[in-house]
This record gives sequence, structure tokens and C-alpha cells, in this order.
Amino acid sequence: MSNFLKRTLTGTIFVVVMIGGIFWNHYSLEILFFLIAMLGLDEFYRLLAKAGRESQHKLGLLCGATIFFLITISKLIGEPAVLYLSFSLLATIFFAELYRNKPNPFQNIGYTILGIIYVVMPFALWVNFIKGYSFEMGGKYNPHLLLGFFFLLWTNDTGAYLVGMSIGKHKLWERISPKKTWEGFFGGVILAMFIGYVISLFYPELNYILWMLMGLIVGVFGTMGDLVESAFKRSLDVKDSGSILPGHGGILDRFDGVFLSTPFVLVLLQLVITVQLMTE
Repeated sequence: MSNFLKRTLTGTIFVVVMIGGIFWNHYSLEILFFLIAMLGLDEFYRLLAKAGRESQHKLGLLCGATIFFLITISKLIGEPAVLYLSFSLLATIFFAELYRNKPNPFQNIGYTILGIIYVVMPFALWVNFIKGYSFEMGGKYNPHLLLGFFFLLWTNDTGAYLVGMSIGKHKLWERISPKKTWEGFFGGVILAMFIGYVISLFYPELNYILWMLMGLIVGVFGTMGDLVESAFKRSLDVKDSGSILPGHGGILDRFDGVFLSTPFVLVLLQLVITVQLMTE
């Protein structure tokens, strides 16, 4: 099978699974995002191990899974309780390091906690937000904002690739990612903002200005997330984070734009919802 056909087949299955899991109901969303988060965290720790870096792999996975669960049920047990319990779990990573007798203990602790924050929390926060938003909107599951986010993310990636390949000449950040260009960056952002307008015609939860603003945020911070993941891989001297997605690399490769654009998008959406509730 040619690499192009492999990429196309994998990409098609990936999109179908993502849209189906998000669109079906909040249970499928939670299961899908939990699996992605745990596979991504495992991949993160394995990459470190290959490069000779130490992390608390098993305890990190356990803490990551528990924190994911706590964040997704924060509406039931209260956000202060989630904060206290999550911090207590992270504290156990410090205690466990005392018994490992490894060099660079605080570096090991840092790698373990970094994986949870970087990989697990974005997916947990999206589940938390969508469940809370659906509750605020009358209790009916509504995944439109999350689906729109992924449509914008994929559009930005596609636009950046096509424009960069066609007319890209000026390097965006050659030290980290030699193939990325300023032309591709602006092409991806502009296309994402245009698709934001198109999405507003189908998903009226936000007006066209806010959807286009989300496209801008996704374009900028999604690209920055891609660069951060490239810097991480370069520091470990690896090309792909994994091989779970044939032709596309690993979980970290596929979702690098999600990790660091999520907090900025969620801040925007939470501000919009707060203003809407205050004006009702």
C-alpha cells in the first residue's frame, strides 16, 4: 500500500471515529477522549524512556486517569474538591520519587506531571465544558462547539499545508520546523476564519464574529502547539511520536494543535457563555 493511500485511509477512519464519538452522546465523548488522553500520555512517557529520560510511567498513568475522571465529574462533586484532590494526587508523585533512588529526582517529577498537564487536561477540560454547556442549555447534549473546534483545527492544518506547499518561501521557525512557512501559517489562519463563518451558518450557538475569532485563535495557538511538539521531538531526537496512526505518526503528532489551543478557546467560550447568562 502506497504512503498516500495509507495516509488517506487512516485519515478517513480517524475523522469518522472522531466525529462519531463526539456527536453521539456524552458517554461516547468521554470514552473517546479518555482513550486518546491515556494513549497520548503513555506515548509521552515512552518517548522519554527511549531518550533515556526518567518518568514515573505507571503512577503517571494512574494519576492522569484519575484526574481526567475528577475533572469530568466536577459539576457533581464541586470544582474546589476537584482542585484539592488533583493536587493531592500530584503530591503523591513527589512522595513516590523518594523511593525510586533515581538521579535527577525533580526532573523526573517534572516530566511525570508535565505529561498529565500537557496531554490529559485538554481532553478532560473539553469533556467538562461540553457537559456543563449542555446542562446550561437545558440538559440536551450539544457537541456543536467541540465539533466546530475540530473542523477549524483540521481546516487550519489543511490550509497551512496546501498554501505552504504551493507558495511557501519564508520560513516560520526554521530551527524547530524547517518546512513551516509564514505563507502557510497565514493561509491556514485565513482559511480557518473563513470556515468559522461557514460554521456559523449551521451552528448558531455563536455568531459569525465569534466563530471567526475562534478560527483565529485555533490558527495561531494550534500552530504554536504544533511547533512546541516539534521542539519536544527534536529535544529527544525522534521524527514521529509513535506509529499508532499509520502515515500520520502517533497521538501526540495528531493532536499537537489541540493541546495548547484548547485553554485559549475555552476561555473565549466561557466568557461568551457567562455574558449570555448575565444578559438573559
